[in-house]
Parts: sequence; C-alpha cells; structure tokens
Amino acid sequence: MQKILLAISLVFIGINSYAAELNIPNELKTGNASNGSSLVATCAACHGNDGNSINADWPSLAGQNQKYLYNQLNYFISGARENALMMSVIPYLKSLSSNDLLDIAAYYADSSASVGQADSNPELLSLGESLYRAGDLSRGIPACTACHSIYGEGNIQAGFPKIAGQQKGYLVSTLKEYRSQIRDTGNYSIVMQQASANLKDEDIEALANYMHGLYRK
Repeated sequence: MQKILLAISLVFIGINSYAAELNIPNELKTGNASNGSSLVATCAACHGNDGNSINADWPSLAGQNQKYLYNQLNYFISGARENALMMSVIPYLKSLSSNDLLDIAAYYADSSASVGQADSNPELLSLGESLYRAGDLSRGIPACTACHSIYGEGNIQAGFPKIAGQQKGYLVSTLKEYRSQIRDTGNYSIVMQQASANLKDEDIEALANYMHGLYRK
C-alpha cells in the first residue's frame, strides 16, 4: 500500500515540478484587438463571428487567453500541430506577420465568451466536479484547478487555456488525444498527457460536461 501511495505522489509531484520549471515570462506583449477584428473573417466559419462556436466539436475562442491562442496559431503554421479543418486556413495564416497573429489572439481574448449549459444529470455533474476540483488520488489523477483555476479561467501568464464554457465535443476529443499522446505539441502537452493518462471515457465525458457549464458566478 505504501508503494502505491508513493507512486501516486510521484505522479503529482512530477506534474507540478515540470510545470514549475517551465520558463514563464514576467510580462506579456499585448496585441491590437481592433486590428485583429479585421483579420478573422476566415476564422468565423468554424469559430463563430464573435469567437463563440456553434458546433460542439469546434472550439470556441472567445475569452481564451492571448498567449495560448498565439502559441497555437504558430504551432499550426509550423506544422507542429495538425488538424484537418485547420489545413484550409494555414496558407492564410502563413501570409500574416507575427504581430498580426498576436492581434488575432488579442481580438479573441477580448471577446465575450458565452456560458455553456451542462447536462444536469446529478451523477454526471458530481463526477465531473469531483475530478475537476479534487482529482482522484487513488488513480493518480490530479485536480484540473492546478492549471485551469477554480472557475476554469486558465492562467494568462503561463498560457494555460481557459476551459470554462468550452464546447463539450472539443473537450472530449482533446482529452482523448492527450490521453493517447496523439496531441503532443508544446511544452505543456507533457503535463496534459500525464494528467489525462488514467482517465476513463466516462471520466472524460463527465469532465467535459462540467467544464462546458463552468463559469464564475
């Protein structure tokens, strides 16, 4: 029993230590949201005119933190991150300057995010809330609040994404991609791979449902 508890403790320590060692700048360069608003017409088809996606499988970008969005845009441009739906806009993104990309990120960061409606199934909500807020020590699953905050607002300075109100289908597919290590782009992917490694499908469904309806009251 002591060996099991030690192994679980090392999982948590490893995730926290890795996150703590990442080079996080003290200041963030801020883009021009006004200019960004003139550059996102191509993005609207999937992500909505105001960044709030109407498709459960496509991510909403409204209210997402600027650093995370900027990094993801660059991952797509470099080919480090791939997505079939994003392939059509890569040529356009490659035509933009780094400042333009930062302006797009700033535009979405400044946009108001809509609040999702979680499934009110008591058991589903209970499991989702428990895993999100406390994790499951017995299975080596850390609490999501460590990186994404109590209300799912993420961490602007570190670039941890906001997940409150995010589309359920996208959350499910993303967690499964991290669990299978298909998604491995960027320094933080290692943290997410470890955090999701022991999640069952029902855990992921519950977490996605809870996060979709999560907001600061």
